[in-house]
Parts: sequence; structure tokens; C-alpha cells
Amino acid sequence: MNDESNFNNDITHCITHLREELLILYPTDTVWGIGCDAQSEVAINKIIDLKNRPGSKSFIILVASFNDISNFAKPPSLAMLDFANKSEKPVTFILKDAKNLASQLISEDGTVAIRVPDDPFCRELLLKFGKPIVSTSANISGDITPGQFKEISIPILEGVDYIVQFGQTNNVEKSGSRIITEDADGIIKVIRD
Repeated sequence: MNDESNFNNDITHCITHLREELLILYPTDTVWGIGCDAQSEVAINKIIDLKNRPGSKSFIILVASFNDISNFAKPPSLAMLDFANKSEKPVTFILKDAKNLASQLISEDGTVAIRVPDDPFCRELLLKFGKPIVSTSANISGDITPGQFKEISIPILEGVDYIVQFGQTNNVEKSGSRIITEDADGIIKVIRD
């Protein structure tokens, strides 16, 4: 099967699994991610168990477009958008007034981490699924984040319900996104570079 037919086949299978509150392993605009429906507490608990992750640690969610952000949080400010436009790396925004998401995704201060991926596979998946998707690195909590598919550990590969074929042979080394927030004075703070 060629990469183009893998792409379409994978999108179809991912959507089926996401709708059934199952976990997918998929390529993102940054590293390979474990994903699920961001509105499913059942699915998010599966990720927490698989990664052996502290429940208090927050997740990133992906949405299809900047217009979608307002359905789930207060949109990023012009300063945040300007920062993202100038960044060489993808940028995740920590945004206030989180809503319409599974409770585990909303921090105690009411914020959520949201990114709009500039990646053909992610965008197509998000558009066709029509809902936000969790994106957390494909590793056990505390282990090194794999930059390529071939670096993903066996427990993760065996712990998800569907593994995307598209992009597995991509050998470009990737890293996580920049994470930014904005303080009360409108100053951009880089949480992770």
C-alpha cells in the first residue's frame, strides 16, 4: 500500500477508533502522539493508565483551526498569535476559560493547552472527526520522548488500539512544541521552548 492510500485508510480507521473511545498512535506536527477524543473521560483515563502518568499533569489538545479554539477556551491574544507566527517551531497556547472538554484536560486554574497543527494528516483527521483530539507524546511518563516512529517503545505500541501506518518511515527528527502563556500584563511567557 502506498503512502497516499495509507493516509486515507488511516484517517478512516482513526475516526472509527476515536468514536469508540479508543486510543490511536499517530504522527503530529511535532512528535508521534497518543490520541483520543478530547471530550471522552473514558479514553483519557486509558491514556493516563498507559503512560503511567500523574493525573495532575495536563495534556495538549489539537483543534482543526483557530476559529475552533473559541469553542473550548478563550482565544489567544494578538500577541500570542504574533509569537506563534514568528516561531520556527509549532506553538501550543495555554488558554483560560476552558470548556466543552473532558474534566481531566482542564487545569485547576481553568486553563487548557491547545494547538492548531500545520500538518496535513492532523488537519485532515481533525476536520473529518469534527472534534478536538488529545495529543500526548508516545512514551511512558518520565521516559525520553521518541522523535521518530522507530523509537516508540513496545509497551506503547501494544497499549494503543490503532497505529497509523502513514509517516512511519519519515526519518526527520522531531521535537515537542513550544508552550506559551500570557500573564495579566500581556507579557508572553515561554513555558517550554
